[in-house]
Amino acid sequence: MVSSSSSYCLTRKARMAVAIVLIVAVFLGSSSAQLSTKFYSKSCPMLFGTIKSVIKSSVNKEKRMGASLLRLHFHDCFVQGCDGSILLDDTSSFKGEKTAFANNNSVRGYDVIDDIKFAIEKVCPGVVSCADIVAIAARDSTVLLGGPNWKVKLGRRDSKTASLSAANSPGVLPSPSSNLSALISSFQNQGLSTRDLVALSGSHTIGKSRCTVFRGRIYSDTNIDASFAKKRQQKCPSVTGSGDDNLAPLDLKTPAFFDNNYYKNLINKKGLLHSDQALYNGEFTDSLVEKYSENPALFNSHFAKAMIKMGNIRPLTGSSGEIRKNCRKAN
Repeated sequence: MVSSSSSYCLTRKARMAVAIVLIVAVFLGSSSAQLSTKFYSKSCPMLFGTIKSVIKSSVNKEKRMGASLLRLHFHDCFVQGCDGSILLDDTSSFKGEKTAFANNNSVRGYDVIDDIKFAIEKVCPGVVSCADIVAIAARDSTVLLGGPNWKVKLGRRDSKTASLSAANSPGVLPSPSSNLSALISSFQNQGLSTRDLVALSGSHTIGKSRCTVFRGRIYSDTNIDASFAKKRQQKCPSVTGSGDDNLAPLDLKTPAFFDNNYYKNLINKKGLLHSDQALYNGEFTDSLVEKYSENPALFNSHFAKAMIKMGNIRPLTGSSGEIRKNCRKAN
């Protein structure tokens, strides 16, 4: 017969054993969920070369595409995490993110991602996720336009659904009319710091924006250089519906080259978007803008680190999600 004290001792040991097993399981689970720069080293060794070839061809045809592919990664990660959900077309069961206010007639590069996926499926079918393709495309585009390089962490899987409501939710995707507090809040919600915000905003050193997006700033804002505003007004009439799709460079100095001129523009009150100039408007972020304007190496370093951090926002890993055969639809 086992005494009550011995029974208690065994029960306690059993509980401890279970606790240890659970701790180990959690540790192993979290470890397996970590992204890795070597994720495809054996399963798809031709991955990087294949993607780079398609990106180079696309960006050489249109420099702006480099900025678009970089932005695509940003808009994917901020909604449901970096899961390729932005690539999904609408279905009978859900409305995708492509027609969200911040994406409609604005986010581009879907065809390039399709081209990359087609090329990748030829060399290693069913292996590489669309979410990882988007992440690599953002890095390669930045490098091709003169920006910093970084090792992209991989191993994301693709979501099976997307959410128009999530993409349209206030504060998820920052608005070009956002003030500084709204921008900080939006980035903090994704686990990104104020430094990450200022560094990642430097992606506006490349690319263009539509008149309908910056009209409010060039006609209503007071913290704007008068000559700059007047020049932008020439191709962006004040009347809504007139010239809405006319484009202007986000960086008036070197719009097709990734550098730190974006920050110099802000200091001179020549930020194209209200949300751009909000970073240099008498607030505590002014000092970071000044540092980046004076030190391109510092900007490049902080930008690369912030991109790696952003790429790790709630990725699907392990058995979650899937590897899509077609980036526009779930399997």
